[in-house]
Amino acid sequence: MVKSLYLKIVGTFISVVIVSILLSYFLTPFSLNQEQIFREELSKISIGLAEVIQMTGPESIPKLLDDFDNMDFDVLITNGRDVIYEKQGNTSIPIKIEVVEEILRHSFDDPVVLIDRNNRSARIIGVPIELSSGKFALITRIDYEDEFEDIQQGIFISLVIVLLIGSILILLSSTYLVNPIRKLTHAARKIAKGDFSVRVDKTNRKNQDEVGELIDSFNHMTAEIEKIDAMRADFVSNVSHEIQSPLTSIKGFTKAIMDDVVPKDNQKEYLQIIYQEIERMSRLSDNLLRIASLDSEHHPYNPRSYRLDEQIRNSVLTTEPLWSGKKIDMQLSIEPVEIYADKDLMEQVWLNLITNAIKYTDEEGIMEIIIRITSSQIKVSVRDFGIGIPEEALPNLFGRFYKVDRSRNRSVDGNGLGLSIVKKILNIHKFSITVDSEEGKGSTFTVNIPLRQ
Repeated sequence: MVKSLYLKIVGTFISVVIVSILLSYFLTPFSLNQEQIFREELSKISIGLAEVIQMTGPESIPKLLDDFDNMDFDVLITNGRDVIYEKQGNTSIPIKIEVVEEILRHSFDDPVVLIDRNNRSARIIGVPIELSSGKFALITRIDYEDEFEDIQQGIFISLVIVLLIGSILILLSSTYLVNPIRKLTHAARKIAKGDFSVRVDKTNRKNQDEVGELIDSFNHMTAEIEKIDAMRADFVSNVSHEIQSPLTSIKGFTKAIMDDVVPKDNQKEYLQIIYQEIERMSRLSDNLLRIASLDSEHHPYNPRSYRLDEQIRNSVLTTEPLWSGKKIDMQLSIEPVEIYADKDLMEQVWLNLITNAIKYTDEEGIMEIIIRITSSQIKVSVRDFGIGIPEEALPNLFGRFYKVDRSRNRSVDGNGLGLSIVKKILNIHKFSITVDSEEGKGSTFTVNIPLRQ
């Protein structure tokens, strides 16, 4: 059986209303002050009847009582000794001389109300009246059981009408409430089939209730999934390209050597190229594994305090074959300072930034590495005076496989993962990095490390 939110809302509403109607019907006699209500009403009836009798005389009573045919109404006019009028139904009015005397002692506006011992739903009302023959007690006996049942029945009918009208309204309003959920379900099914461009429109764009927030969150989620899917496709394309290029070179040169197309004297040169391509693939594999590890929640993270200036010097010494081979003037301006970080991960940051700067520094060029300490943070700048970076490339600089050289030529070695690894490691530490660059004048990468409080 399909259980939709629409049916649940409608069913819940109708169930609640039905239970409320039943409870209201049975609790109405207890919630209403039945005795007080009918005591007042019956007293008014008796007083009104007494006023008319005083004005017109007892002879008008039969005609007056014809107007009360719909009520169980008995009348007795007596002074305790003489009875000048009596109208009784199946039972007589149980009255004693003491009660008559008490009624005569009361004022006209203060009738005596008694409960009929033979019928608990009947009341006996006594009002003193002045007739031409003297003072008498007008005693009326009224049974209001039927009237109260009519009231209960009227309340019940009203509640049933409320149920019918409410059910119709909830059927209509539930459609308004459930339609956005249905749209979300339909959109989710499209996403499951691979369509990440789907979005859900809000009926009222200013609507910011829970459903509106859910739609906003869903649209944000699909937008992020679409970006991730595009990144995945780009990632596969880039990895394929980075792997295919060296494989093509290796395959071509190997076949040439095997077919004796390459002279013996040149085979060593070709083998050197094959070795370099294999190294490229190895570096790509290492970087991919490192990024996958950094993306996971289980990558080792062991922060501790250590000397940053010593780590920078060691990184410069490690890369000495690269910068000394290009006769680069390496200038250091380093202050002694300690930081709290994962030493191994941060070493990868400095190696990547330094080797990246070396790649783009000209022969016999200049590089600067500077540590500056401010009141709130430590700034480590790695500056080269190379070709610089175009302004439009800066926002994408830390993207995976992103290369400023769109033609992907081999003049500058690399696979576009180094800066991505740097950014990921700094994010793990909650450090930041900024880039200042101008084409033809060089680039400066600055790592900002907050001082420990």
